[in-house]
Amino acid sequence: MDLANKLFRGDRVIWIIFMFLSLISVIEVFSATSTIAYKNVYFWTPIVRHGSFLLGGFVLILLLHNIPSRFFPALIILLPISILMLLITPFIGVSANDAHRWLEFMGIQFQPSEFAKLASIVFIAFMLSKRDKFTEKQIYNSILIGVGTACILIFPENFSTAIMLFGVCYLMMFIGQLSVKRLLKLGAILGATGGLLLCLMLFTPKSIEQYLPDRLATWKARIERFASPEEQKGEAEGTFKVTDDNYQEVHAKIAIARGGIIGQMPGHGQQRDFLPQAYSDFIYAIIIEELGFIGGMFVLLLYVILLVRVGMIARKCEKLFPKFLVIGCGLLLVVQALANMAVAVDLIPVTGQPMPLVSRGGTSTMISCIYFGIILSVSRFGAGIGNEEIPLEEPLDEDEEGIETEQISSETETEVKA
Repeated sequence: MDLANKLFRGDRVIWIIFMFLSLISVIEVFSATSTIAYKNVYFWTPIVRHGSFLLGGFVLILLLHNIPSRFFPALIILLPISILMLLITPFIGVSANDAHRWLEFMGIQFQPSEFAKLASIVFIAFMLSKRDKFTEKQIYNSILIGVGTACILIFPENFSTAIMLFGVCYLMMFIGQLSVKRLLKLGAILGATGGLLLCLMLFTPKSIEQYLPDRLATWKARIERFASPEEQKGEAEGTFKVTDDNYQEVHAKIAIARGGIIGQMPGHGQQRDFLPQAYSDFIYAIIIEELGFIGGMFVLLLYVILLVRVGMIARKCEKLFPKFLVIGCGLLLVVQALANMAVAVDLIPVTGQPMPLVSRGGTSTMISCIYFGIILSVSRFGAGIGNEEIPLEEPLDEDEEGIETEQISSETETEVKA
């Protein structure tokens, strides 16, 4: 028990949430990777790979949560580095699912956008904490230039990530009490730009579409399928057409329908063999199929508790930087998880966002662990939670205290007489 107290410092609730999410991840990724396990000579390869990333992330958390949060502004250096990587990714990046989102270095593939998200959160927290050194206009413009550049570079290849990141940053600026007038003006400009882009996607003639970026066609198809589900109905009453376009959404609904209350139990799901990216983008549908409504609600509850707990940690922070940093990390984790869940239950169009710490993926898993490490570090050094020192000696009993007091008194009397 003493070893555990020394090893797992910081907020205990955050540690429990991390352990539960990791356990669910191992179980469900092992089940969902059946479609790729048979392609390997050693069928344990997919889960061993995922388990290795989780173990590496756990070690990373142990290291980070022992680093005082005052050192984390150094992570701002990742912002210009990630912007540079985002600039070169469309030209030399690895293509996957018709998008260039990956870079490869010495045989290791990673997503620059994940580093850009982390750097943006740290940058905003740092700028919001310097209101005594910079004017509000300088802070606002700096955030807009730094984070806006990263989001614009992410946007062409990963629309949903850019929108999600800027949404979280917008919330951080609101929580940081920047001028409401500035934020409303920015929201109006972004809303108008989004409306124009939507009109461009939906009403552009077919003859012109071939000259537009390929990703626009993908976004258009996803929005149309989500907005007009009645077009997918078959000619006969009560039938439904499963096409290449709606294949993912349909099988996600089937997985959820089969889940019921308690689910089919891990390893007994069927839609894992049909759903593309069952272990990543649509893992929540597999969780519901195998763990049922109860399992799905439990996972949702873990992320809700995470957000509430992050808010409690932030309230206990006396300094501004750790306060805004922990809020940003918590918001990013929870918003991304909610987006993944919303796609699986068909509340929003397909976005391609993995579930933090649960979905299979090297870069995503490691970066999610970094967020948890930062949150635990802030809880220790910023909020003073779970940082109690363990006593070196056991307290003495009353009898032992009495005996020791008498011995000290007699020794004192002897010294006085001498």
